[in-house]
Amino acid sequence: MELPVASDGVHLAAYRPRLPLSGANAKVTPGGFDESGYYQCYGDGSSVASLGSDALTGYETLDTPPHYDFYAKTEVYGRRRHFRPSLYQLHGNLEVDSKPPLYEKTACGQMEGGDSSEEDEEKHKEPSPEPTRFGWVQGVMVRCMLNIWGVILYLRLTWITAQAGIGLTWLIILLSSCITWITGLSTSAIATNGKVKGGGTYFLISRSLGPELGGSIGLIFAFANAVAVAMHTVGFAETVTDLMSENGAVMVDRTNDIRIIGITTVTCLLGISMAGMAWESKAQVLFFLVILVSFASYIVGTIIPASPQKQAMGFFSYKADIFAANFVPSWQGPEGSFFGMFSIFFPSATGILAGANISGDLKNPTVAIPKGTLTAIFWTTISYLIISATIGSCVVRDASGLLNDTLLPSSSSEDCVGLACQYGWDFTECINNNTCTYGISNYYQTMSMVSAFTPLITAGIFGATLSSALACLVSAPKVFQCLCKDKLYPLIGFFGKGYGKNDEALRAYLLTYIIAACFIFIAELNTIAPIISNFYLCSYSLINFSCFHASITNSPGWRPSFRFYSKWLSLLGSVCCLVIMFLLSWWAALIAFGIVFFLWGYTLYKKPAVNWGSSVQASSYNIALNQCVGLNHVEDHVKNYRPQCLVLTGPPSSRPALVDLVSCFTKGLSLMMCGNIVTAGASPSIVEKASCDSHVTWLNQRKVKSFYSGVVATELRSGVNILLQGAGLGRIKPNVLLMGFQKDCHSDAPQAAHNYIGILHDAFDLQYGVCILRMREGLDVFHPSQSHVNPGFDGGQESINTRIQTRTTSSISIEPEPQPSTVFQKKQGKKTIDVYWLSDDGGLTLLLPYLLTRRQRWARCKVRVFVGGETDKKEEQREEVLALIKKFRLGFNDVEVLPDIYQNPQPENVHQFENMVGRFKLNTNPKQDSDSGLPRQKEEPWMITDQDLERNKAKSLRQIRLNEVLQDYSRDAALIIITMPVGRRGVCPNTLYMAWLDFLSRDLRPPVLLVRGNQKNVLTFYCQ
Repeated sequence: MELPVASDGVHLAAYRPRLPLSGANAKVTPGGFDESGYYQCYGDGSSVASLGSDALTGYETLDTPPHYDFYAKTEVYGRRRHFRPSLYQLHGNLEVDSKPPLYEKTACGQMEGGDSSEEDEEKHKEPSPEPTRFGWVQGVMVRCMLNIWGVILYLRLTWITAQAGIGLTWLIILLSSCITWITGLSTSAIATNGKVKGGGTYFLISRSLGPELGGSIGLIFAFANAVAVAMHTVGFAETVTDLMSENGAVMVDRTNDIRIIGITTVTCLLGISMAGMAWESKAQVLFFLVILVSFASYIVGTIIPASPQKQAMGFFSYKADIFAANFVPSWQGPEGSFFGMFSIFFPSATGILAGANISGDLKNPTVAIPKGTLTAIFWTTISYLIISATIGSCVVRDASGLLNDTLLPSSSSEDCVGLACQYGWDFTECINNNTCTYGISNYYQTMSMVSAFTPLITAGIFGATLSSALACLVSAPKVFQCLCKDKLYPLIGFFGKGYGKNDEALRAYLLTYIIAACFIFIAELNTIAPIISNFYLCSYSLINFSCFHASITNSPGWRPSFRFYSKWLSLLGSVCCLVIMFLLSWWAALIAFGIVFFLWGYTLYKKPAVNWGSSVQASSYNIALNQCVGLNHVEDHVKNYRPQCLVLTGPPSSRPALVDLVSCFTKGLSLMMCGNIVTAGASPSIVEKASCDSHVTWLNQRKVKSFYSGVVATELRSGVNILLQGAGLGRIKPNVLLMGFQKDCHSDAPQAAHNYIGILHDAFDLQYGVCILRMREGLDVFHPSQSHVNPGFDGGQESINTRIQTRTTSSISIEPEPQPSTVFQKKQGKKTIDVYWLSDDGGLTLLLPYLLTRRQRWARCKVRVFVGGETDKKEEQREEVLALIKKFRLGFNDVEVLPDIYQNPQPENVHQFENMVGRFKLNTNPKQDSDSGLPRQKEEPWMITDQDLERNKAKSLRQIRLNEVLQDYSRDAALIIITMPVGRRGVCPNTLYMAWLDFLSRDLRPPVLLVRGNQKNVLTFYCQ
């Protein structure tokens, strides 16, 4: 074949893909759509489809270059979204399939077979207004710093320094910062592993660890933020109350004044937050500037020489003696311990997720969250260290505040108590009487006293408390709204509704307001702070564990762009959070974990229909894979034998009785795999039908623990062979084949029965045990709405092909399949399971009824074992069989010997059997050579000769007689299990073998299960 040259009119440049790499470079037509098509358009404006048969057609596309649209879930206004061609469109045979099904949209024109006018009209609509989006400084860093610089900084850090000393205070600060720093690294890694949406901490944990832990932590974290609103608001109210008391203004009393001011304040903050994120962000910037100015005022105040008034309150500027005295701890009061101080301080370091909590309002969360969070942690840690060191170097622990408490020259310095004696002040009386009202041990407003201009510190307190309260008031509804939209828990969906262009959760705001108001009524900052410490620690622990778990699973989907993290450091941070939780308050930690595990258990039970690609899913795969590989090193042992069943159900919903019976003895014990063979030519629609997820959904809805495997084959027998040889993984593979009985086998085409028995021979060749279930009313349940029903074993080959061909063009039903009730779902009561152990197949005939009786619905059934024997040795043989069964420890005590199975059957039954096989009998002319029928038998191997009937006469008569015995003894049984006879290949024609099975199990009211093991032991009475 010669290649065309340029002079022949073929130009490769015309076939160059024109799909742009970014939406920004796309050329937009006046109509608003991209001219570059999904089926590539050429320089002259014509599409591929218009170039004639010699060029590419609309179905034989060129491969498209990489494009953002192929991976995105959203569309860009102003142009139509691009789709990559399907695999079928690239490699399909155009001559055979002239018009394949369209799986992807086209961009050069409308979709074939449909009208896109409605879609075009939607594309022309103006997009909704762009909501407010923030960068990493205003959206994350400023917000985190404001949330960290909360009420504890101004009102409790000086008191903590007095209690723990500068040294231990630094340790508390650094320990808190280490936890938050590690958590910040973990948060950064998770936030950069894909596009982050709204929901903050809940979104990060739930999409990493799954809905079970993510949902519980989301609920707890939202609640903790709501309580934090109360904490910061109470801190603000305390400051206002103190200012009022200094000026002699009191409304009721201190506690009630805090409550009144707190409720009023949180109501105003609610108004600001509900006005929108833009207003809230402007208020945060203002608060940030006020706090910076207050810090500057404080630092200047520590340098300015102390006035007599400030000295009376314990401030003496920088003194080495004061620093040395305040460096060591001096515990006082019930909270006087290291972890007592840590529990009060730690909430001040918990604002690191304030930026992540509004992830849906950030321009680029994957960049903003790591950069802003880590920067905020660094600068706030430095500020805490500086303030604790400076305040501990300038102010003594105890002072009276009285100008008259100067050390008189006539007084003896030996009687003076306290460090202030060295600087001319005598606070001995208040120290001894524990009545000192100033000093860092007693006066919460010490920073205001030290400051160069006190009102600036007051403004800083207002800014820090209000900004932190506002940040928490915004974070809690954002997290809770995302949780509500995921519908993991009942009764909370009402609060998930959003309003406006920013999708503001107004209902969640009101709920947060109510929770905060309830805790404001406590009106005690030291009581509220420890409550939320455990909730925050629990959240941080799970964030760190999420990062560790995602890393340790080695999932290919774990590819964070933030590389400066360590999975072992994340694990250390997670463990530290857990340990600190119990050290702070063991009962509060137990309550937190109790709530987490309760919500976790509820989510596990409800199994919400979400799939987020969590690390738990990746871990489950790793564990399953490792366990499967590990089984390769373990030799099979008869004590560990389990019937691992390949069930030829077709679509499982079409044979529910077969599914239910097998589930009874495999659920929670062994492998069950439902197989479906679709006999048709391979095409995308047929393959989709064979592997349709609706089958698995039906099994899950029926609570059947089973795998599903669908294959496409040219004929039924070859499809079953594919399953027999390919199903399973390692040692977890089927060893028993279960199938329904061939319905109407005596009226169907002989080839159908021949192929059916051929499946049994194939299974025996592959060392499978075989079971066949027959029910008087049949197994099949047909649903007119379902996409296809594999007739499997209900008709001949022609009917199989006909049914499949008529159903291949039907669309797949998205409606859930019905769940019909079967006899195997009901409690069987005190009926019997009759086991006819007529031939030893290794023990499978006994093992299956034993497994059935372990189920509650079969537990009350009595198992009766029937064996063949001789009349004169009946009792002896019974005791022998009973002793053997007892050694197997099966609990079967009812054994009956049947000597009459060796009697001749009734003549009328023999006549019926002869009529049954008569249609398959090969009639030969006795005057001709007996070998003259051989050519025809080779062409029709299912035909039966006189020689075949003579060779197998004894076996035929036995099956006839066994049916008579079953009619006599097991008419009222709940289930009959009987050892299946085996027809020798080449000696017993398949149609004769089929006649045996048919006559043996015909006209029986109870379900009949024909069982034949692979002649290897599945029972043992040895312990090794």
